[in-house]
Amino acid sequence: MAPGATQLLRVLEPATEETLAEVPEAQVEDADDSIARAKAAFPAWRALPPGERADLLRQVAAAIEDDAEDLARLEARNVGKPMADARGEIGMVVQAFKYFAGAPERLFGETIPVAGGVDMTFREPLGVVGLIVPWNFPLMLAAWKVAPALAAGNTAVLKPAELTPMTAIELERIGRVAGLPEGVLNVVVGPGRSVGERIVGHPDVAKIAFTGSTEVGRRVGAIASASIKRVTLELGGKSANVVFADADLERAALAAPMAVFGNAGQDCCARSRILVERSALDRFMELFEKSVAALRVGDPLAEETQMGPLISAEQRAKVASYLEDGAPVAFRGSSPEGPGFWFPPTVLCPVSNDDRVAREEVFGPVVAVIPFDGEGEAIRLANDTIYGLSGSIWTRDGARAMRVARAIETGTLSINSNTSVRVTTPFGGFKQSGLGRELGPHALEHYTELKNVFLATG
Repeated sequence: MAPGATQLLRVLEPATEETLAEVPEAQVEDADDSIARAKAAFPAWRALPPGERADLLRQVAAAIEDDAEDLARLEARNVGKPMADARGEIGMVVQAFKYFAGAPERLFGETIPVAGGVDMTFREPLGVVGLIVPWNFPLMLAAWKVAPALAAGNTAVLKPAELTPMTAIELERIGRVAGLPEGVLNVVVGPGRSVGERIVGHPDVAKIAFTGSTEVGRRVGAIASASIKRVTLELGGKSANVVFADADLERAALAAPMAVFGNAGQDCCARSRILVERSALDRFMELFEKSVAALRVGDPLAEETQMGPLISAEQRAKVASYLEDGAPVAFRGSSPEGPGFWFPPTVLCPVSNDDRVAREEVFGPVVAVIPFDGEGEAIRLANDTIYGLSGSIWTRDGARAMRVARAIETGTLSINSNTSVRVTTPFGGFKQSGLGRELGPHALEHYTELKNVFLATG
């Protein structure tokens, strides 16, 4: 942790509203110190032979795997997510470090035929990269950035959200234990408006990778533009789950709750608009109600829990605002009474795509069901949003599935499932859902610069 921090930040447990921990809160000068350490470490880390850098990333993966259960429990308590989800996320963290451990020895260039010599390209690291992650998937989203950044030869300054810093702090410790050299990975816990903006604007930071709201992403981009920093932004979403009448309605309705209510709806990929072909609406809603009623909402540490609380009282109040002024509540699930930032899964139907709840990212367990008539209207409604991050298509017609998939303006789609994110495949958004791609073979493009070298032979 940053040595200069003296104020303590109180970290709450969302399921109990009790204090989980108190951690030092960094100030602007602590961000400067971390950036200086990363800058000092960069030349040696960049010069490390690719195989050695790969081995260190594998050692980090192994160390995380050894601590996986403790990390999952800490994440579950800090975020309020079910243990089953937390275990899956820590598993993906391990996968990310293993996958990108293969990258240092595969940062290939090309030779290009030219007259008078040999032309070749290289992928060069950027230097110090600033990595800013939100509170909904703290360690997993950190790993999506840290692993490719280090694999490419950069050094990193990671700023977790103030609400959920605990596993990022552990990641820094684990990295040291696994053998990462001093200064290669630095964690700074502090306010976004001071510490975060200092990282974004610092002249020694070459690139920013940010995950968070579109509103904050705009500010990050504006600040970074002053020094022409490279920027990757993974922002908000209002993803459509498109259900055609010929779909397997039972499967679609069974899968729909976790596609929107997973992580209590606090997911940029949440399929928070369900577009249902009008002729199938009644049957889908009947099946969907049974699925929502069966959803187990409760103690994140209980093995049977499928959905936990919201992250904070402020977030709960924001989500509740979408149910004011006569919102068309079709049905709701259950949630515990007593302490904790609980909110029951809530289904609104019918909703117009022009309604506020269909336009804005609720970031909570509220879903808008929107009827449509025919393929053309389904595509129009799915695209009628400033966002374009994720989505699903349910139909038995393979040709239709591909037509609609090509027509929907979104970065990641799944057909007859709600799966959208894998370590091995690219992830990112269209429109105001972001810039650039994370994960998969394309991630390294955003942590390197392409250099061209011509060698004259004549």
